[in-house]
Amino acid sequence: MLKNKLQALFNAEQYHGWGKNKRYFEGWYYKVLNKAEDKAFAFIPGIAMDENGAQQAFIQVLDGKKLTAAYHKYDFNQFKPAAGKFAVEIANSFFQRESIQLDLPNIKGKLTFHNQVPWSSSWYSPNIMGPFSFVPFMQCYHGILSMNHRIEGTLTIDDEPINFTGGKGYMEKDWGRSFPSGYIWMQTNHFSEDGISLKSSVANIPWMGTSFVGFIAGIWLQDRLIEFTTYNFTKLRKSFANQDKVELVMENGNHRLEIFAKREAATSLASPIAGFMDGRIEESMTAKIQVKLTDKKTKKILLEDTGRNAGLEVAGKLSDILVG
Repeated sequence: MLKNKLQALFNAEQYHGWGKNKRYFEGWYYKVLNKAEDKAFAFIPGIAMDENGAQQAFIQVLDGKKLTAAYHKYDFNQFKPAAGKFAVEIANSFFQRESIQLDLPNIKGKLTFHNQVPWSSSWYSPNIMGPFSFVPFMQCYHGILSMNHRIEGTLTIDDEPINFTGGKGYMEKDWGRSFPSGYIWMQTNHFSEDGISLKSSVANIPWMGTSFVGFIAGIWLQDRLIEFTTYNFTKLRKSFANQDKVELVMENGNHRLEIFAKREAATSLASPIAGFMDGRIEESMTAKIQVKLTDKKTKKILLEDTGRNAGLEVAGKLSDILVG
C-alpha cells in the first residue's frame, strides 16, 4: 500500500485513495467535444466516502449543450483501481489516460485520446499542485492530466451514434475531503488558432487554522506551457466574480495574464462535502473567455483571443476569493 501511495504522489492521474475508508473523494474529469462543436460532454468517474464510512462509486455525465446531468451510482466494490498505473474500472466502464470505454444505460462506446499535453512535472513539483503536493493535510488536491488532445471514436448516446473523431478533449482530477468554500474554475482549448489551451482557477485554501487565496493558471501556447501559480512567485492582481462575469489578472516576472469570462447558462452537478457527494455546483460548458497574455519585458502581446466552449464554475462564498 505504501508503494502505491508513493507512486501516486508523483503521478497525479493514479488512484490516491489507498487505505482511505471515510471522509474522502476522488474523481477524474474528461471533457470531450466533437469536431463540429455541437456536442459537448463531461464524464466524471469517481468514489466518495462519508464521515461514517458509507462508500459509493459513481459516474457523472454532463451534457453541456442540452444542459442536463446524470449521476450513476454504484456499489463501492464495483470500483476497481489499478496499482502502479492509471486504470479504473467502474462496473462495465473503463477509464485510462489514453481512453475511456463507457457502458451506461444510455451511453455506450469507446474514445481514444492522442497528442496529449500534460502539465509540467518534476521530483520537487509533481504536477499542478507543485510543492503543495507533499502537504498531507490539504482539503483538496488537483491534477492536470492533459491540457489539450485529439479524440478518436464514436459514442452511441440515446440511440444516436456521435462521431468524436477530430474533436478535442481535456482531462483533470481532484481528490481529498471537500471542494473549497469558494472558488472559480475555467478551461477552454477552442481558440481561433489550434494548439492553444487555457486552464485557470482561484480558490480559498484552508491552512493551519486560517486560509489564503490560492490560484493556478496555465496557457499552452503552441509548443510551451506558461504557468501562473501561487508557488512560482506569481501575483494575483485581481479576482472578481458576480452573476454575470468573471475577471482575473495574474502577473509574474515575465508575463501578465488578463482574463474576462461571461457567465452562461449552467447545469447542476454533485460535488463533495466531507467526502460524500452531497454538495451542488453549477457548471457551464458554453462560456466564452477573453484572454490577453503579454510579455512584460518586450511589451509584446503573445495572445489576445476568445476561447469558446469553455467550462466555467463559480461556486461557494465568493467573498473568500475576491482580490483587487
